Amino acid sequence: MGVPISQMWTVASYVLKQKLRGRKRYPLVLMLEPLFRCNLACAGCGKIQYPAHILKKNLSPEDCFNAVEECGAPMVSIPGGEPLMHPQIDQIVAGLVERKKYLYLCTNALLLKEKLHLFTPSKYLTFSVHLDGQREHHDFSVCREGGYDIAVEGIQAAVARGFRVTTNTTLFEGADPDSVRSFFDQMMEMGVEGMMLSPGYSYDKAPDQKHFLGRQRTIRLFDKILSNRSKKWVFNQSPLFLEFLMGKRHYNCTPWGMPTYNLFGWQKPCYLLQDGYAQSFKELMDDTAWERYGTESGNPKCANCMVHSGYEASAVDHTFSSLGGLWAAAKATLFNRHPKSPADLSDPLPAAAKIVPLTIRGHHPSAESTNPVQVSHG
Repeated sequence: MGVPISQMWTVASYVLKQKLRGRKRYPLVLMLEPLFRCNLACAGCGKIQYPAHILKKNLSPEDCFNAVEECGAPMVSIPGGEPLMHPQIDQIVAGLVERKKYLYLCTNALLLKEKLHLFTPSKYLTFSVHLDGQREHHDFSVCREGGYDIAVEGIQAAVARGFRVTTNTTLFEGADPDSVRSFFDQMMEMGVEGMMLSPGYSYDKAPDQKHFLGRQRTIRLFDKILSNRSKKWVFNQSPLFLEFLMGKRHYNCTPWGMPTYNLFGWQKPCYLLQDGYAQSFKELMDDTAWERYGTESGNPKCANCMVHSGYEASAVDHTFSSLGGLWAAAKATLFNRHPKSPADLSDPLPAAAKIVPLTIRGHHPSAESTNPVQVSHG
């Protein structure tokens, strides 16, 4: 278990305090986007499609600190765009570490090796490197040959210098379960702290809309990937969320669990949908019609979503809602192999097995998966 006990305790005690106060809606992870520009141009990207004058803008460190204080969540994820392109990213990180926020800096790692000198290893700082699978698969996803090798060099350099490092993988139509499982083995051998997973989401702005998984296909894919799992695999996520992806649990979406603050303000209702902006966190929480979102709402935009940013907070809330939730999380941690017959594992997913999924760069559902707490672990 690579995550510091202090992080697990901080999040657990925070959630229990919200329960004792009777708060039904509370933030768990702040998705802080200090910029939208990126050094990649992926076909599935929903962030870099903004006009040039928007892509040139940055949030100031003061903007970031004010949003963090206003929100009050114990964890912060910094997606983008590519955060390492922000001219003051070292100041932002240092300020959040000083505030003792557990921070996941989401990066494609193209600049990680050359920027490491700007940062100091800390239990509060984790580099969450977005890798979509093995070399050929990842390079096709990000539309850049050699991207995988550069990212791996960055990971190795960060691990060698004592930084916490996780990987963040978004899976789309055509993902090969066997290749993903081999990728997990490689990441564990590389010494990363843990891995984060999420199905892709059909971002309205993404040029490529063909390769997003529907809900049932998501369940089938993740069931194949996560069944009969290796004991060496460490996931930087709630074990109940992983069971949700496998179709073994049902959760309603809690979009307020991971609110987003960016250049335009507080994004309604979540990291993935843009239905306007609030000028304050209080306005976001009080004035957003939350009942209009999530699979239970009937909103067609939410029908196929099983993304980390909407559902992992639901799993964490379940964990600390009762002794039954704690027991369920403990069982999911200790008995997580979910054996299947070899025939089931080798049965191919229908449709184009050779289609290579296209990534939403800037959508780290993590940001892109930042896990709030690890009970196997965010």
